Amino acid sequence: MEQRISLITLGTRDMAGTAAFYEALGWTRVQAQDGVIAFDLMGQTLGLYPLEKLAEDIGIPVEEMGRGGVTFSYNVRDKEEVGAVLARAQTAGGRILRAASDVFWGGHIGYFADPEGNIWEVSHNPHAPLAADGSFRWNGY
Repeated sequence: MEQRISLITLGTRDMAGTAAFYEALGWTRVQAQDGVIAFDLMGQTLGLYPLEKLAEDIGIPVEEMGRGGVTFSYNVRDKEEVGAVLARAQTAGGRILRAASDVFWGGHIGYFADPEGNIWEVSHNPHAPLAADGSFRWNGY
């Protein structure tokens, strides 16, 4: 697994209010699918997603999301790599929360928790191909 974070997703109770906060900081939204608000950062993207939907996507009760739902996303170059990264995480002591599977928007994802319970998504997103150096942008390179 390369040392990087591709997408930081904040499980959000108030999407409009939270987006307004980041916009007040001077951040600019980028085009995203319905239900997601995204801000491209330098080499990563910050995504806002409804907290209940994030818990549903992972497959755990919203109460297990803690004080605020946050996932760190690690994007990969091809679909097969998702399962390989999940297996490596499990071997290293992580807990698989969602096995690698196709999702409605055309990607392939899985989730694991590190030993402290921090949640990572592993994602192949055909709509956002990575740069040669592994850099991620919401709409791809």
